[in-house]
Amino acid sequence: MNLVLFISVLIISFIIVRIGAIAFQMTGLEWSVAKFQALSCFTATGFTTREAEMITTHPRRRRIATVLIVLGHAGLVTMIATFANSLRPRVEELPIPLLPIDIPKSALPLINLAVILVAIYVIYKVFTNTKFAQRLTNALRKRIVKSDIIKPVTCEELVIATGGYGVSKIQIRKGHPVLDKALSESELRKDDITVLAIIRADKTIPNPIADTKIISGDELICFGKLVNIRKKFT
Repeated sequence: MNLVLFISVLIISFIIVRIGAIAFQMTGLEWSVAKFQALSCFTATGFTTREAEMITTHPRRRRIATVLIVLGHAGLVTMIATFANSLRPRVEELPIPLLPIDIPKSALPLINLAVILVAIYVIYKVFTNTKFAQRLTNALRKRIVKSDIIKPVTCEELVIATGGYGVSKIQIRKGHPVLDKALSESELRKDDITVLAIIRADKTIPNPIADTKIISGDELICFGKLVNIRKKFT
């Protein structure tokens, strides 16, 4: 029973980390950063200063990180306990039917350990398989979006500088206040936000002039206070 529980918790842990990565991505983090930060939160290791700032300065990301940290600690404690109990020399610990042969109790911990190692390897290979991971990610993302647990944002932070400044990529969608306005009319400069470039389809407009009109589908590369950018575009 302990061995089955250990394997179940391990599988659930992989799924939770994937959900956390999707949640971080939906708040605007780049996918590779989102995956690393989700794993970092769940295992309580691996934070780097600038990427940690992306989490700690963002209220929604802090909430996601808090859940991941709590679940990570609970999962770690459960796995340690079940792993230790799985290595105790008790016949009932074996999760599969045995052939009608006598197995010394002293060999049971080694058998359980072998099963654990094989299970870890198989689970790791399955969850790191590109096709399976992509299908799982798409299915989980659809589920999250449908349940409206986390609403995707249009602001993706690209570079974090000191003093709370940084570069963000903003996706302009229908209904946004700056839509169909020229940069000079958008009042972005009043919020200390500078548009460095506009990505329109496959074309990049560097250093756009003041009368450049913002249209639906544009991606604005902006520099400024990240707090101001989030307030303006999320």
